[in-house]
Amino acid sequence: MEEQVEIVIVGAGLAGLTTSLSLHRLGLKSLVLESSESLRITGFALTLWTNAWRALDAVGIGDTLRHKSTQIKGFQIASPDNGLFTSVQALDKDGKFEGYESRCVKRKDLLEAIVTELPPGTIRYSSKVTTIDELGRFKLVHLADGSILKTKVLIGCDGVNSVVAKWLGFETPVNVGRSAIRGLVEFPNGSGLDPMFHVKFGAGVRFGFLPVDDKSVYWFCTLTPSQIPSYEEDWQVNPTKMKQFVLSTINKMSQKAQDVVEKTSLSSISYSPLKFRLPWNVLFGNIVKDNVCVAGDALHPMTPDIGQGGCSSLEDAVVLGRCLGEALLKKANDDEDDEFERIKKGLENYGKQRRWRSFRLVSVSYCVGHMQESKGKLISFLRKVWFSNYTSNAFLKMADFDCGNLAC
Repeated sequence: MEEQVEIVIVGAGLAGLTTSLSLHRLGLKSLVLESSESLRITGFALTLWTNAWRALDAVGIGDTLRHKSTQIKGFQIASPDNGLFTSVQALDKDGKFEGYESRCVKRKDLLEAIVTELPPGTIRYSSKVTTIDELGRFKLVHLADGSILKTKVLIGCDGVNSVVAKWLGFETPVNVGRSAIRGLVEFPNGSGLDPMFHVKFGAGVRFGFLPVDDKSVYWFCTLTPSQIPSYEEDWQVNPTKMKQFVLSTINKMSQKAQDVVEKTSLSSISYSPLKFRLPWNVLFGNIVKDNVCVAGDALHPMTPDIGQGGCSSLEDAVVLGRCLGEALLKKANDDEDDEFERIKKGLENYGKQRRWRSFRLVSVSYCVGHMQESKGKLISFLRKVWFSNYTSNAFLKMADFDCGNLAC
């Protein structure tokens, strides 16, 4: 059975849902295809920086999420030698970082805030895309259940293993040789944590934690898998061993830091290998081809070392919504050929705006992660005398970006 839909978005993750909301705010209807049976709420939480909050304000849900999250006031950086927090950088003094905003938000709260604003029926679950064909200027999206969607615009927001990115000719993202263990812990009586980003890096490991709200704390540990004893071959699927490993790496840190991990339930600990798209593939690959494009992790999967994965996905969504709005809302006539050309130019404009930004984010994330976790003597020395103080500035510099509003 063939069904015609104006705009199809593949993937109901952060990029896909926010893109749909951007289009909805402009009066454009889209259909979001999601392969799972329900909303995917994985990853527990994510840190959203200034650029992300500007994007969330652009689509009208920023204040809703601010009420559920704590404003982070600065960084506390621990010594790689003794684990003590020896460097503090407050971000609300002297006006040096005026206008910045950083909060950690539960992924569930973020996605549900977006879905609440979408019209009923926008998301179609259990809809796995298998292949993509062309019929003239339309794209035919074939689903696993045998149905076919005929669409004027196809947007791939289907993550690291994107079917749409593959169709565009992007190379498969590569493993960076590191992995991440993440957790979310609830303190029924309150965590008592200062509203700070607490982080320790060096010796091949990067560990950090920060409050989400008064009772919830998000933590992460990025590492090289070879650090895990070879006899523990099942540790990647064993949250008990994950917890034991993280505790062993932070045994010199404060009791407060250890409590964050120790009190995390096993069901709230996850593991994932880290992947990224090679920067030159972002720079020279087909972000857009005619009436097809990619956004979010389908475009620029990156390491989490500057906290910009989710933030940049929100940027993509606003820019893409605006570019498509300019193409579809300012109609010169009803001619299909003219409409196709406007769509093509709109998406090309989106690709032009996002290419260098994506390239820079992917590259900086990888380099920062390498420097933070390297065991080399030279980099370890530089990290002690210079890089610790540089890190917080790098976070804020990359976050000082405004994707603009949705106005066409």
